[in-house]
Amino acid sequence: MGKFDGVLLASDYDNTLVYTERALLSGGEPPRLSEMNRAALTYFMENGGRFTVSTGRALPSFEQLAPDVPMNAPCVVCNGAAIYDFAQGRYIYTALLDESARARGQQVLDAFPTVACEAYHVENVIHAVHPNAITRRHQHITHVGIEERASLMDVPLPLGKLLFEENRPILEQVRDFMDRQHWAEEYELIFSGQALLEMTRKGANKGGMVLRLAETLGIRRENLYCIGDESNDLPMLAVAAGAFAPANCVPAVRESGAVIVADAEHDALAEVVDILDRRY
Repeated sequence: MGKFDGVLLASDYDNTLVYTERALLSGGEPPRLSEMNRAALTYFMENGGRFTVSTGRALPSFEQLAPDVPMNAPCVVCNGAAIYDFAQGRYIYTALLDESARARGQQVLDAFPTVACEAYHVENVIHAVHPNAITRRHQHITHVGIEERASLMDVPLPLGKLLFEENRPILEQVRDFMDRQHWAEEYELIFSGQALLEMTRKGANKGGMVLRLAETLGIRRENLYCIGDESNDLPMLAVAAGAFAPANCVPAVRESGAVIVADAEHDALAEVVDILDRRY
C-alpha cells in the first residue's frame, strides 16, 4: 500500500511536462523530460499513484516520446479523441469524427486559402492539406512524416481530429466562421496553441477522456488531479478535484482558478507532486 493509492495525475505534455515552445519557434530540438520531473513522477508511482499524459499529439508523435516518460496508466491522445494503452499496444477507446467533418474542414480551407490542415487518421497516418510554414515547424517538433493531399476529401477515414494551422488572428476568423455554421454544437472547436485550432468529435476532449480513464482505473473523482497550460486543457482542469497550471500558461487557464506552479522550464510537475505529497 502506498500513500498515493487510488490517485490519478494527468498532465499535458507540450509546455507543461516539457517546454517545447522555444523549439517550435526557433526550429531547434525540443528538450527531454527533466531529471527532477522524472524523479518526482517515479516517486509518485512507487508510492501507488497512477500517472498519465493527456496530449493533443497524435499517437505516432507521442509514441516516440512515451519511452522517456515514466507512466503507469493509458494515455489520452489526439486531444481527447482516443485513449491508448502502451502496455497493451492498442487503443482502448476512440471517439472519431463523423464523415461530414472532412467536407466541413474543406469548407474552411476553401474560405481561408492560407490555412493548413492536418488530418489525423486513426491508423497512425497524418495527412496534410495546404501545408504551410507552421505545418513544417510542427512536423519538426513531432518528428512525424505527413502525407500531402490536394483536398480533405482525398483523405481516408476514419479520422480522430482535424488540426488547422495559421497565425492566431486568421484562426480567430476561422473559429468565427465555424461558429456561424453552428459547428460548435456538433464538434469540439478549441485552440491548443497560438497557431493551432483543433476540431474533434463533440465530447471528445481531454476532460471527457480523463474522466473515462479514471472510471476505467477505478479512480474516484476526488482523487483526480490534472495540469495543463493551454485552452484545450481547460476541460480536464474543470473535471479535476485539483487543477494545476504551469506559470507559462495562457490567460484563460490562469483565470480558470487552477493553482499556478512553476513554469514548464522549471519542473512544474515536480512541484505538483510535492503538493500532493503534503496533501496525502
